[in-house]
Amino acid sequence: MKLKEGPLVAILSTTGRKTGKEHSVELRAVFYNNRFYFSRRNSNSDWLKNAVANTLVKVMVNNITFSGNASLVKDEELAKKISHMKYPDKRAEDSRIVLEVILDE
Repeated sequence: MKLKEGPLVAILSTTGRKTGKEHSVELRAVFYNNRFYFSRRNSNSDWLKNAVANTLVKVMVNNITFSGNASLVKDEELAKKISHMKYPDKRAEDSRIVLEVILDE
């Protein structure tokens, strides 16, 4: 299935860094360059901490599950581009922590 680039709603499943159990959360995301991106203004979220600690994650969109490897985006320009794709308003200017999920082949 080919996804359209841009913002979407996805379910991100991570492995708990303390419990080892799978946790799923529905989030606004961006699909760009065959990768999923999730972002937050701060690092105070379990899903983000879990994905950094246990980088193997799953992303579900339209009842299709993708597996991938998560990492934090260090490229400031890419992070800004993702924010602008995700938010059409002034929230796009806020500094964000961006998580990139590179899909398994």
